[in-house]
Amino acid sequence: MITPHIEAETAARKWRGIRHPYSWQWALRNPLIQAGLVLGAGFGGLADGIVLHSILGWHHMICYSLDCQPASVAQLQQENTQDGYFLLVVWLMVLAGTALLFRAARAAGSAASGRVLLGAMLAGCGAFNFLEGLVNHQILGLHHVVPGSPHQLFFDMLYLANGVLFFFVGGWLIRSAPGLQANPPRLAP
Repeated sequence: MITPHIEAETAARKWRGIRHPYSWQWALRNPLIQAGLVLGAGFGGLADGIVLHSILGWHHMICYSLDCQPASVAQLQQENTQDGYFLLVVWLMVLAGTALLFRAARAAGSAASGRVLLGAMLAGCGAFNFLEGLVNHQILGLHHVVPGSPHQLFFDMLYLANGVLFFFVGGWLIRSAPGLQANPPRLAP
């Protein structure tokens, strides 16, 4: 005999359209996964802004020339200011993800696992990289990974592929985490 609690949970899951414990609908309701996705998107944005914008100087948030090299000091200052606003937004995402992480730690029943958090962070970083690359690099043409390079499209595609790879590796880590399986129906004694 199935306990009333399990019957109610199964009915609620069916009502919400969640049939399998590993569905994305189910995963997105997990507080730890929510925190990891937001943290991953924030850290992915910070990595982009710090490494590609500031350290390597390959591009800025908005480029005004094909090779993304500023024509004047004033233009460089403007590009750096725009990069600063971008970094502020992704820093706020990291703060929000941290708040969500503390909320998840307090939530009863969330599968608290380093593997789940890492997977969600990788998935969030991958989603950020893919969407940022698709929108900013390909659709709007605001900048490219290595602007002006004869292999500009190749580097843009690598960036998109990196996003897809991180997203699916993160999803795999979440799905394969021990203890994340839904509770099987228990028979009453």
